[in-house]
Formats: sequence, C-alpha cells, structure tokens
Amino acid sequence: MDEELDSDDKSVNSVLAQEFTELLAILSRQSKEVIMKLFQMMPGDAGWNIIQPASSSAELTKHIKTMLEYFMLANAADCRKFLEAMCMLCEDIPMHLESKLMSVAGCANDHWEQYVAAVVPLLLKRWERLSEHLVGKVLLENVWVSPRTVNKGRDRPDQTPGPGDRGSRTPEPDGDYGSLETRVTLETFLQGCAGKGPIPSSFLFVLLEFRQLNFVSRPLSLSDLLFRHYLPLKGGDDEKRTIVDYLISNPEQICWVLDGYDEFHSKLTRQQVQKEVLDPKKPLPVADLISGLLNRQLLPGCTVVVTCRARDVTDLEGVSDKVGQLLGWDCNEIKEYVHNFFAAKGHGTGRALGRQAADLLLSTQHLLAMSSLPALCNICCICLEYLLLEERDGGRGSMTRKKAREKGVQMPGGGRGGGGDKVMDVTNGEAQPPFTPAQILSTHTQVYLTVLGAFLSCDPEKRGRNDTPKNMTTQQSIVYTLSQYQPELCELSQLAWKGLERGKIVFLEEDISQDVLKFSIRTGLFSQVELRREDGTLVNSYSFIHLTVQEFLAALRVMTSQEVSDTQLKKRFSLKTRWMTKSDQRTVFTDSLHLYVCGLASPHCTEALVQLATTSGGTGGSNWVQKRQALVVKLLKNLCNSNTLTGPKVLELCHCVQESQNQQLAQQVVGTRRTLELRNIRVLPSDIDALAFVVNSVGDNGIGLDFGACSMELECLDVLPRCQYIHYLCFRSRKYGDKFAEKLSSILPNFTTLRKFGLNDSCSSVKDLVILTALLPGCPAVRELHISLSNNSLGNKGLKKLLDVLPHLSNIQEIDASNNGIGMEGVVMLAGALCSQNNLTQIHISHGGSEQVTLKFSPDERTNYSNLEPSHVTALCKRLAQCRSHLELDSLTDEAIVNLLKILPKMKSLQRLDVSHSITSTAAAVILVSCLTVSERVTSVVLRPQTEETESFIHFDSVKAEHASCSITHFSWNDVNLERLLEILQQGPRLSHLDLSRNQLEDKGVKRFLDSLPELKISSWVNLSNNSLTQQGLLNAASTLRACGNVSGVEVCMGAEERCLIWFTQHEDCDKTLSISESSLERDHLVRLAEICPSLTKLELKNNSLDSDWIEDFVRLLNSNERGFSVSFEERSITSEEAIDLVCRCLDHNHNIHSIKVHYNTLHLSLLKSTGLTSLSLVNCAVKGYQLEPLMSIIQKCPLLTELDFSHNTLGLDGAEFLCTILPLLPNLTSLSIGSKETCVVEEISEALLQATAVQCLNLAGHVIGDPAVQTMTRMFPRLRSLKLNKVAGAVGQSGANGLLDLLSAMEGLTRIEEIGLEGWRMADRGIEQLIRLLPFWTELRKISLSENLISDQSGDRLLQAMISCSHLEELHVWSNRLGNLTAARMALVLPSLTHITVLNISENCLGPEGSASLSKAIMCMKNLTKILLTSVGTPELCAVAASLAHCPLIQDVGLGWNNCGDDVAVELSGVMPLCQKLNRIDLESNSVSVIGAEALVRALQSCPALQLIRLWRNKVTSSEAQRLLLQDRRLNFSST
Repeated sequence: MDEELDSDDKSVNSVLAQEFTELLAILSRQSKEVIMKLFQMMPGDAGWNIIQPASSSAELTKHIKTMLEYFMLANAADCRKFLEAMCMLCEDIPMHLESKLMSVAGCANDHWEQYVAAVVPLLLKRWERLSEHLVGKVLLENVWVSPRTVNKGRDRPDQTPGPGDRGSRTPEPDGDYGSLETRVTLETFLQGCAGKGPIPSSFLFVLLEFRQLNFVSRPLSLSDLLFRHYLPLKGGDDEKRTIVDYLISNPEQICWVLDGYDEFHSKLTRQQVQKEVLDPKKPLPVADLISGLLNRQLLPGCTVVVTCRARDVTDLEGVSDKVGQLLGWDCNEIKEYVHNFFAAKGHGTGRALGRQAADLLLSTQHLLAMSSLPALCNICCICLEYLLLEERDGGRGSMTRKKAREKGVQMPGGGRGGGGDKVMDVTNGEAQPPFTPAQILSTHTQVYLTVLGAFLSCDPEKRGRNDTPKNMTTQQSIVYTLSQYQPELCELSQLAWKGLERGKIVFLEEDISQDVLKFSIRTGLFSQVELRREDGTLVNSYSFIHLTVQEFLAALRVMTSQEVSDTQLKKRFSLKTRWMTKSDQRTVFTDSLHLYVCGLASPHCTEALVQLATTSGGTGGSNWVQKRQALVVKLLKNLCNSNTLTGPKVLELCHCVQESQNQQLAQQVVGTRRTLELRNIRVLPSDIDALAFVVNSVGDNGIGLDFGACSMELECLDVLPRCQYIHYLCFRSRKYGDKFAEKLSSILPNFTTLRKFGLNDSCSSVKDLVILTALLPGCPAVRELHISLSNNSLGNKGLKKLLDVLPHLSNIQEIDASNNGIGMEGVVMLAGALCSQNNLTQIHISHGGSEQVTLKFSPDERTNYSNLEPSHVTALCKRLAQCRSHLELDSLTDEAIVNLLKILPKMKSLQRLDVSHSITSTAAAVILVSCLTVSERVTSVVLRPQTEETESFIHFDSVKAEHASCSITHFSWNDVNLERLLEILQQGPRLSHLDLSRNQLEDKGVKRFLDSLPELKISSWVNLSNNSLTQQGLLNAASTLRACGNVSGVEVCMGAEERCLIWFTQHEDCDKTLSISESSLERDHLVRLAEICPSLTKLELKNNSLDSDWIEDFVRLLNSNERGFSVSFEERSITSEEAIDLVCRCLDHNHNIHSIKVHYNTLHLSLLKSTGLTSLSLVNCAVKGYQLEPLMSIIQKCPLLTELDFSHNTLGLDGAEFLCTILPLLPNLTSLSIGSKETCVVEEISEALLQATAVQCLNLAGHVIGDPAVQTMTRMFPRLRSLKLNKVAGAVGQSGANGLLDLLSAMEGLTRIEEIGLEGWRMADRGIEQLIRLLPFWTELRKISLSENLISDQSGDRLLQAMISCSHLEELHVWSNRLGNLTAARMALVLPSLTHITVLNISENCLGPEGSASLSKAIMCMKNLTKILLTSVGTPELCAVAASLAHCPLIQDVGLGWNNCGDDVAVELSGVMPLCQKLNRIDLESNSVSVIGAEALVRALQSCPALQLIRLWRNKVTSSEAQRLLLQDRRLNFSST
C-alpha cells in the first residue's frame, strides 16, 4: 500500500490522479444506476451532455473518463464528496484502495486516527515480546489455514486435513509459549501497517484474550471494552464518545481478534430467531457483548475473528462465515525445527546433537504426536536436550549448561549425577541396566517428569543444591533434582490443582508466595501475562508455560497429597476424548489430567512421588503413594472390564493403559474385546502406538483390529506393524486409494500371526486388488480375505480381469462387486468361474448382474441369481449343471420356472434351490411343487409368497430321497389351483409332513383336502392351522379319526392361536386322540362328537364354554369298548361344590366309568366296559371337608374302589371324620392321598389308617405329624410302596426336626418302596448321610423328591453315587439345594446307567459352566427323558445342554429360565426343536435372549406343530418386537402369566 496521505486539499485530487486507471476499470464494472448517481454529482452544465444513457460500452467508458477528469480538476470539497459517494455506492473496490480513498476523503475524524495510531505501538510491543526467542521469522505465506465446512449436525465429523492439504513450515519460539494464532494475527496486523496485509492501516485492530476477559465480572459497554480493557484513552469522555460514534457509523473499519475462546469460562450464544439489534452504549455481560458482535447485533459489518481449539468450533457453528484450521507440523517441519533449536543453543556439537534428538523424536510416537504442535515441540526439544547432554557427558550435563549460561545462552534442561552401570528398579528391588533416553521417554508422563527436571536444573540460584551425588543414572538424577525442590513443587502443584478445579489458568501475584513466584519465573515454569483490572489498570499476572504443564503438576498433586480425597480423584477420573460433541461439557484445559494420573500410577514413578509426598508435613510416604496408585489401577481395571465403552473411549482407554505401562491392564482391555472396532474417527499414528501396547499384551491368543470409515494418514500404516499379535485386520472406507493399497502391500507381510484380512469398500478398482494380490504369497498365515469393489465401473471387461486374478487369491473369503454395470455376459462368466475354480463356492447376483454381485469363497456352496428371463434360466442352468452349489433364483416368471423344472433332473449335484423372491402367485407355487414329481432327490419344499422376512427353497439329497416334506403357506387358493396341488401330491413321493397352514382354505377347501387324505402318502403330520375354520370344519377334521385308519390324532383350537393338526402313524390299529380347545362348542356339536368317540382312545375338551348339563348329557351318551376310553373337560366353572355335584351326576348316568377325577377345574373320566369305579379324586378344587357328604352314598356302592385322593383341599375335622367313616368300608383301597397344609387330620385318622390294611400308597404331604402319628406310620412301612411326606412338620412342643430325622431312620422298613417324597425337610448333610445308607435297600425305587433339603455339593456327589443301586429310577427331583460341579460330574457318571429316567429337576442350584458341561454329557444318554428343569442353575452357558436334547426323542418339557442365557442358547434350541417332535413346552423366561434368538425360535416353530408354548417373559425383546413376533406365531409368550 502507498504511504498514507494527509487529507488536505492537494492530496485529495492527487490521489484521484494517481488511482485514475484503476478507478476507471472499477467504475466500468458498476451498474448503470450507480454510474448515473455519480454523474448527477457534477454541476448541470458540466454533466448535462453525459447524463443521457450511453448507447454502447465504449461510449459509457468515455463518459466515465470525462467524469473522473472533471473531479480530478474540481475543488477539494467536491472531490471528497465524489470519492466518499463512490466508496459507498460501488462494489468490489479492493480493501487497500477503499481505505485510502476514505482516508483522503476525510471520512475519519482526528480522535479516531489518533486512537488507531496509539494501538500500533501497543501491538508492536506485544509482538516483540512474543518473537523475542523465535528460531525463525513467522511468514504468513508459510502459515496454512485449511478451510472447513460448517457442520449443522449434532457431532462434528473429522475434517482434519490430510497431508496433501498441508502447507510449508511455521517457525516457533524457543522461550515464550504464547498462542500461534496470536502470533499469526499480530503478523497480519504488522503487514497491514506496512501496506502489505489484508487489513488497512486505517482500521482499528483490537486484539483481546478470552482468558483476560474471564476477570471481567461487571457488565460492559462497547466504550468500556475499548478504553478500559484494551487501550485506555488519555482524553476525556468527549473524545471517547466521538470515537465510539464514529465506530458505530463506520463498523467496517474495525477488526476484532478474540483470541483463545477455548479458555473462556462462559459460553457464547447463537441467536436462532430474528436478531434484535443491541444498543452499543448499553452495558452488557461480557459474554453477551461478544455474542452480540458475532451475531451481528452489535456493529453489524465489522470483522470478527475468533481463535480456539478445534473441538470448541461447535459453539460457533451457525454464526461464522468461514472456518479455517491452522495445520500442525509434519515430520519435515518438526525435523527442521529440532535442528534449528539445537543450532541456536551454541553447543559445540549442536548439529550432531540436533540430529540425534531428531532421530529420537521421530522414532518415539508420542513425542512425534506432541511435536505437531509447535509449543509442545519446543517442550520436547528441552526434554531431549536435557537427556542427551546427561547421556553424552556422563553426568556432567549440568556443567555444560552452566558454561552455556555464562555465555549468555539460556539452556533449559540438565540434571545432576554421573553415569552409572545400574539403576534400582523400584518394583522388585533388583538391579537393572540403566534406561536409555528412549525408555525414559516411553510415556507422556515420563516426558513431563523429565521436562520438569530440565527446567529445575536451569535454576540460576541453586542455593547450595550443587552437591549432586555421583554415579547416578539419568533417571535417578531426575528424581534427585525433584527432591531438591520439594517445597516449591508442592506449592506449585497445589496452585495447579486449585486452578484446574476452578477452571483458572491466569494467576495474580497474591495467589502464590513471592519466593515460589520468583522461582517459577526464574526456572521458566511461569510466563508473565498482562492483565487489566476492572478499572483499566495493568497488573502483573502469570500462567504456566503451557496448559499441559499445569495439568501435569495438578496430577502430581493428586498423586502426592492427602488433601485430594479418593472421591475427588474418582470424580476427575474419566475418559476424555478429542472427539467432542455439543453435549460434552466445555473446559479450558486439554483434558490430559487422567492420562498423567495413569502414568504416575506406574511403579516407575513411585520413587519420584514418594519424594514429593513427603513434603506435605510428613503425611505422604511410600505406603500412601502406593495406595493411591493402586486406586488408579483399580479405576482403570473397572474401565477395562466395561462392555459399554464406545470406540473413541476404548481408544482413549488404550492411551491410559499405555501411560500406566501395566501389562495386566492391557490384557484386560482385550480380554473383553476380542476385536477392537473404531468407526468414523480420525486415527493418528500415536493412536496406533497406544493400540500396539494393548494388542501386544495378548501374546499368541491374538486380537482383531477393525477400522470403519476412519480417516488415516499413511504414517499410521508405518506404525501398524508394531501390533505384533493381530489375527484379524479389516479396513472399511472409500477414503483409501492406490497409495493406501501400495503402502499396505509393503507392511502386510510383517503380520506373521494374521489369519483374517478384510478390505471392505477399500479397493476402488481392480488395480488395487492386483496390488494386494502381489503381497498375499508373502502372508501364508492369512486364511481369510474380504474385499469390496462395489459402486465402480468394472463392466463385463473389468469382471473378466477380476476373474483372472482369482487364482492368485487362495485365501479370499468374499469379493463384493455390486453395482458395476455387469450384464448377462458377465453373469455367464461367473457361472463358468463357479464350475472351474474350486475355491469359488458362492455367488449372489441380482437383476442380471446390474446390481448385486457378491462372490464368496467358503464351504457353503451357493449361487444366487435374480430377475432372470426364461432364456437366461436355461442357459445358466446348463452351465451350472455340473456345479455342486446352492442355486438361488429370484424374481422368476412362471415361464422361467417351467424352464427351470425341465433342466432340474440334469443338475445332479444341486443341493439347495432358493426361490424366495420368485413366487409372485399361487399358480407359480403349484408349478414349483411339481418338482416333487420331477426329481427323486427332493427332500423338502418350502414355499411362501415373496416378502422380505420369509424364505422359499427346495432342498435336494445326493441320491434318491426316502422321505420328503412340503410346506406351502400364506397363499390364496381357488378350486383349480387346489385340485392341481392335490394331483401333484398324490403323484409325488411319501411325505414326512405337509404344512398347509395360513392358506385361507376355509371349511370348503379343508373339506376337499380331507376327502383326498386317504390317497396321500404322509408319515407324520399335516398342519391345517389358520385356515379360518368354523365348528363344521372342526368336525370334518375330527372325522378323519374314523375315516382314516392311519390317523392317530387330531388337535383343533379355534382360539387366538387357531390350530388344526392331524397326526399319522404307520400302524392301522393304534390309539387315537382328539383334542379340542377354545372352540365354543354347542350341545349339537357334542352329539356329533359322541358319534366319533367309539373310534377314539382319548378325548380332550378344554375351555369350550360347555354347560355342566351338556357335559352330563354327553357322558350319558358315551359307551366304552374293551380297550377303554378317557375323556377330560376343562372349564372354569368346575370347582368346589359344583365339582362334587358333577362327579355325582356323571357316576349316576354312566356305570362304565372306571375312574373319575377333578383336578383344579378339569374333570377326567376313564371308561372301561363292565367295570366298577376304582378311583375317585378331587384335587386342588377348593373342596372343604363338610362338602364331601354327598359322596358317602356313592362310595358305599363302590367296594372295589382302590384309590382315593383329596389332596390340596381343606379337609379339617369334618374331612377327618369323613375319612374315618369311609376307610373301614373300603377293603380294597390301596392308595390314599390327602396332601395339604393341615394340623390335626393325620392325628385323627391314625387308627383308621392302621385298619386300612390294603393301603400301600400314602400321601400326607404338608401335614403336621406328631410322635403318635410317626409311630403309626412306622408300623405301616413294611407294606408301603409309595410314601409322600413333602414339607411335613413336627408337632409344636415335640421333637420337631429331630423327630423327622428319627422318622427317616425308621424308613429302613420301607423295603418295598417305589416312590418317596421328602421335599422341604431341610435335612442337610446329616439327613443325607442317613438316606445314603438306605438307598441300597430301595432297589425298586421309581421316584424320589429331595428338593429344598440344604444338600451340599459334597453330599450331592455321594447321594448320586448311592443311587446306582436304584436301577428302576424314573424321576429325580433335587431342586433348590446347594449342588454344584461335583454333583454334576457325578451325574455324568451315574445317570447314563439309570436308563429309565423320564423326569430330572435340578433347578435353583449352582452348577456353573463346568457343571453344565458335565450335565450335558449325562443328558445325551437319557433316551427316555421327557422333562428336564434347569431353572436358575447359576450359568448362562447352557448351549451344550440344549444341544444334548437332540439325543432325547421323547422330551416334552424343557425349563431353562432365569439363567441369563443369550441368543446362543436360543439358536441351539432352535436347531434341536425339529428333532424333538413330542416337545410341547420350553421355558426361557428371564434370560437375555434378543430378537435374534427369538426369531430363530419362530423359524424353528414352523417344523414343530406339537410345541404349544415358548415362554420369553423378561428377555431383551422390546414390546414392538414382541408384537411383531406374535403376529408370526402366537405360541410365543412374552407375558408373566
């Protein structure tokens, strides 16, 4: 810029003459409206001839030239007005020219100019202070700012520029540690003063630091901000008012630079609605004042520049026009700075020392990471200088530094002590070799410890501290130096900690003692800061040389002072990451405290901490320090074992563990995370270095690294081979190109343990793939390789190149080549590759290759094609005829399906044909069913209409199939399609089962199918559920039991879960069962059923809303045959007196009733021709003793009665009297059950029991039994075969529990016992020992219940061993004891020999994983098992148990609830379910099954028609997911009932 000119009369016209040419060019680009307004400023006679519109551009230029010539010669006043108007009206005037014109035009006033001029020396002085120790000059052309987009989302994406975006170098100071942003802005201002910069010298340049604004507590006006906190004005209020008024009128002439927003305690606000202009003269809180400037509510049009750390940019989003980022240094810039640093120090061997320092810095990853920031690079250099001089001089480094100081060269660094051969390792007290500089600087914490020693060693006033012991290593020297400054460091660390707690980084003189203040300035730990008070006066203030130094000293305070409590430490100890979100709390610090605390927890720092802790009044000491270190390790351990940490948190945890240098913690990090996944973050080489420390702790166990969409410089790949034990490595990102592939190819052979390698979306071309294939022969350990080439332009030619590469990829697992414009020619090429290349085993193709193309290389051979034309099908299938593969065809037309069936017999090796997306109509499904008649190898056909959630497929065997299965569901049928289906089924092979559920067949369609049933060849079952049947359809299905000799059962339910199942047997003369539930039957329906009953063996009627009179009439119609017939009615009305009444009426109307029982609300009848009543039971049906009277007359007529059961009712004294009356009348009674919670019944009937000499089975469960009753029972023992004494109690005041044990001892008399119940006796080990002695005598034992008996694991082991003699045992109940691994291991040995076991209940014990494995071995041998209950057995690892059930073909009931089992168990069960066709109930409540496991169970249910219930209450399935699954199958139960 030209020198400034005074705005006198002469200069105005001369400036116009000087700038004539540029002004002519500017005016020629303006609009005609602007030119006409300027023309009109000339007097009428002068401008009359040119104010008319010009006819051409040449004429317009001529007019403008005439106008400029006029004003160049006009008087100064007119010329000023013209220049001012031009500046106001014209656009695109360069800033330097506009400033010059406005200046000479007299726009500014004298006070403004004086104030602008006064700012210059202020900023010059500040610049001189900052640049005092610069290694080189700050050149703006070498400072690169990377533009960044403004993000509106919740989180800021990683936009850090890559190496290609980087500029040249930025010299950095050696001494002061001010902000680089401050220096850049000051240099910008100084260049403006010289006429070279973007800011004119006439502008007011206001540089304010947020850390100083933190001290402003009162509201400020714009005037206060300028004249009190920036540059006070010597004039009075009039001058201030004049300057502010001018500023308000000319806001574009001020540039605000607000430095260090990250250090501001308040938060700037962003206006979301229309902005309200603020009064610039009204005082406002400082945050509101700054926000007003940013939101253009104050001085709209002024320039505002805000500097801050990158993470705080989120606060400024939406208000900033532009965002730029000062880039850190790269390796070359760091190396140059290090050389300059050492060259400036004046060392005689400075160059050699500089090269050594640079090599050490560039090879130490965390030093390299720190040095990308210039200020921290300077700190690293000080640290390296100190260490290298110590190492070079063998302990004379302090003398070298002393000589340097005498030469006037400030030399931070240095320590005391000579060299030594050994250093004591404080962790074990054994002598170890001295640490090298690289070892000493292995963590950030150790770097800062060394830096602290370096600064302390340059103290010019050592005050008698020169007597350094000799023969000390560098590390010992550092500790010794720290110990010499104990008081000072104690006070400094306390100041740092308090500052950190309060967010304070600037300290006043009164905040610290004078001695320590002088010491801090003297050693360079403090730098001075100018601060203006509220009244505008300057005061001395100070800050630590860098925020990280303050944080490190605060960490020292945490680890050495009892004044910092454990609670305070835990509060401060959290994983802070550099990836900030808007919800994260702002802090003025760098969030490094937790890292330094972790580093100080290392045993290598213990000695230094003990030296500093001793200073605080002797309250520290070794024990306390080690206790504090142990607390930090414990906190880290908790984080290591957490499974809720996100990728950035896990990465930060790796940094913490690396700082701690604790191998055990490293192992715990990877112990819970077999693959470390990082997503959508920028990964730095230092991050890879931290990962390497953790990964290398696993040894041969191996670990995986998965990088998804992470920005990553090539330097990261240089560091990656430090991860020595990688088994799995994957990159998923399109950011990686050819250079990345080339770099990867050079390092991948270094991973000798790599087994699986993936490049998903990381290869943008076949070229990348070719590059990588060259490296794979050098990686013999890689067994899995995944590559993505999707969304490129390969075409058929590119595909051919890809297929040519395949033979070189012996370890490839998958290639994704989707969306590459591959046509039918390419599809045929793929088919050929599948046949010719052994390692290519699976291909997925959609839309003829134009969309999905996926090649998989695995044992599961499969080919998938979709959207194929009929001619394509023929060509492809001929090409694939010799392929042993799964063929999946999607979206085929009916004609294409016909063509497929023609070629099908020739495809001899085909195993699976997937047509999930090919069935668009019922007719198409029928055509596909005909494959049963086309190919003898078909084993199963599963067809459903095309949806996203269903599969349709055909399975083939390698040879002729013995049986096939067919499932055709969810279709809509007309007569033609149904007839064609039945024709195919009649011609086809024998089917194991046929599923026609959910087909809208209704009564008519079902009737047509049932009429054809005798012609069909079906072995197991037909499913006709969910076909909208009425009661007529129900009766039609029931009639098959009479019409078809091989139909063994029919089950119909018309409730919420509509069900209709028909079961078959291979034998004509078989038992036949009919089950009808929730079907709202009427009287006439019962009459129809009575006609069918002679063909039945069993009839079950459940919740059919039957009236008791209808039941009575139905029983009257029943006749029995010699084989017998049973019927049951379950209705809620059958209870109490109604139950007794119904029993009496049934017995009155049908004399063929052999046994009658009411259990809860179900009436069971058993009919046998020409026999009398032998069994009468009323169980748990709310009967009271006095209500039994009506039964008296019936019992008197039944002398053949052998069984009487009144359990779980309330008998009382009335019931006892009733029993005493009838027992003598029943000479053939062999079984009596009165189990209930009663206190007096047993005592009352004792004598009657003795007289009932035929009784062999006795159930007295729940009763109170006194000593007399015990004596009575003891006399009965020799004749008893069954004795149930579950939860009995001794009478109050008698021998109680001991009496029960006496009773147990007397059971030696139970020589004929077959069933015994001792549940709830709490007999513990003493009682079990007695029982063990009895078991060898109970050789006929069938059932035993020992639940709730406090049986220990050791006693359980011996108990199971004793049961070997009970070879007829069928049921074992030992739930709710203390059994564990020993008992389970014994079960694995004993239970296989007990071949008759049908029921096993070991719930509520603590088997654990080991016990579960043992039990699974036992179950595999239990072929007769029908029920197993393993509720709450102390382990979720029940996969082996679930798998073992496949060996139990008779299993019906499985209970695995309350075990925290996951999807693995559910998936295992889903595989077992189709093998266990009698399974009707599975209990999985209160586990950790997610929708994945639940969906697996739903799929398996399709093959399990007999299974009625799967309980899934209290699992990890949301209510919406549960509703969706219930729509698929209502046999799932997600409720608590």
